[in-house]
Amino acid sequence: MTREHDAPFFIIMDWINSAGLLLGSLTANILAALSGGGAGLLQFPLLLFFGLPFSVALATHKVASVALGLGAAFTHLKQKSFSFAEACYLTLVGSIGVIIGANLILTIPDFWAEKALGVMILALGIYSYFKKQLGQESRPIHRHFFGWSLGGLGLIFIGIINGSLTAGSGLLVTLFLVRWFGYSYKQAVALTMICVGLFWNGIGGIAIVHAGAQIYWPWLPILLVGSFVGGSIGAYLSTRFSNRIIKICFEILTLLVGIKLLI
Repeated sequence: MTREHDAPFFIIMDWINSAGLLLGSLTANILAALSGGGAGLLQFPLLLFFGLPFSVALATHKVASVALGLGAAFTHLKQKSFSFAEACYLTLVGSIGVIIGANLILTIPDFWAEKALGVMILALGIYSYFKKQLGQESRPIHRHFFGWSLGGLGLIFIGIINGSLTAGSGLLVTLFLVRWFGYSYKQAVALTMICVGLFWNGIGGIAIVHAGAQIYWPWLPILLVGSFVGGSIGAYLSTRFSNRIIKICFEILTLLVGIKLLI
């Protein structure tokens, strides 16, 4: 009798959890597609809040984040703000680090790594705030063999962070592309959404599962919808807003992600 009477309650709670996941995923991915990263700020903690173990939540979040890249890809590809070769470069070098990081996460504690990342992201946000002209227009630099090679090492390092931690690596890529290669914020966000959101996260999700983590399949469709729709909306807004507005959004999100990782 008790189970029969409790059944409607559990059905209602399941609908509430599903609605909360969808709203949280949608919000997080709109902000991420607009600012160039940070979807894990809200989406990953929600999965933990609803009871998933860390490695399961991470694998589920990584796979769902692929839909963010898909949602943003169509809009950004129409803008043609970067070349196919640049996208391939960013995807390939970052994927090396992603695979390394995905295999590290299941063998090392994440506490101090997340604290260090939080400090790093806060520092980058503050740096961007005080560099008023940073990323306001494209000023190509370091786009020669030595520059691409050294930049590749930096992207591999960020890829390791992407594969092993939950939030913030996309923001690192965005600012790295702006600062090292001289992309505008619009160009950097577009590259980050396609290469990191679509390929890095996809490869990271596969690598994490291969390393032993599991995906929580019942919630994955909800997260995929939220990521895809949020990525589409955020990408559309990023093409309509100026580099100044995108820079401000980036700085706000780095503040929030940095504080979240520290606290």
